[in-house]
Amino acid sequence: MTLTQNRPQTPAPQRTSRSLATRKALLGNGRRPGFLTYGLLLAFFLASAYPLWWSVIIGSRSNEALGETWPPLFPGGNFWTNVGEVFDTIPFWLALGNSVLISGIITVSVVGFSTLAGYAFAKLRFRGRNWLMVAVIATMAIPTQLGIIPLFMLMRTLGWTGEIGAVVIPTLVTAFGVFFMRQYLVDVIPDELIESARMDGASMISTFWHVALPAARPAMAILGLFTFMTAWTDFLWPLLVLDAGNPTLQTALSQLQSARYVDYSIVLAGAVMATLPLLALFVIAGRQLISGIMQGAVKG
Repeated sequence: MTLTQNRPQTPAPQRTSRSLATRKALLGNGRRPGFLTYGLLLAFFLASAYPLWWSVIIGSRSNEALGETWPPLFPGGNFWTNVGEVFDTIPFWLALGNSVLISGIITVSVVGFSTLAGYAFAKLRFRGRNWLMVAVIATMAIPTQLGIIPLFMLMRTLGWTGEIGAVVIPTLVTAFGVFFMRQYLVDVIPDELIESARMDGASMISTFWHVALPAARPAMAILGLFTFMTAWTDFLWPLLVLDAGNPTLQTALSQLQSARYVDYSIVLAGAVMATLPLLALFVIAGRQLISGIMQGAVKG
């Protein structure tokens, strides 16, 4: 009896069937989404888009459209007339420029500082790292409204009330951004890759620039998009710290309903104009965002 005859052999068809079963399990048996999936997605899309569509309908009609027995389903012909009323009532272009400036600076700052801090917490070894991360996360449990009064007193002491810097500086970095980037980078970058870069003579900054930054781009895109959206729609703090002559777009729109009689067609026309830049950003950055996420998933 030879040595090969004593070895237990597994039949080849069994191996093939197991490999096919594993592939089917990983690929979801190759099935495409059914009508139920597409129906739920369509219903979710319609429910999400209906408030914006309703704003377009009322913003393109007169205020009497709200009192009709059957609500209208299609826009009217008064949109640009109502937009002209918005331009005559509030400093729209000044407020738009302030919102773009504030949102852009906050987005760049939050993404940059959060990526640096997230990389430090994820891959660098230093004393007190875990306790510092716990302290950062603990600040997320404190409501923002509790810090408004001392923050406003600080801005008044510094003489920054009414200035754009009073809105930008308190939000140059966020605890959520640091936590988000840390959670992403802790798994996406192997420690061996960082060690090999250091063995090749790369400095800490060079390692971050050539190793961590390319891997962090998908998360940076997501964080940047949500940070810009949050800064764009922020209302309470700019309302408190800025004056009426230097508003953001959200605080300027509140002036449209400060009178005793509120013309909602004009208010909603202004709301639609304020939403268009945000929609344009989603359309422009959407494809790049999805490609970045898919690229990061393939690399992982």
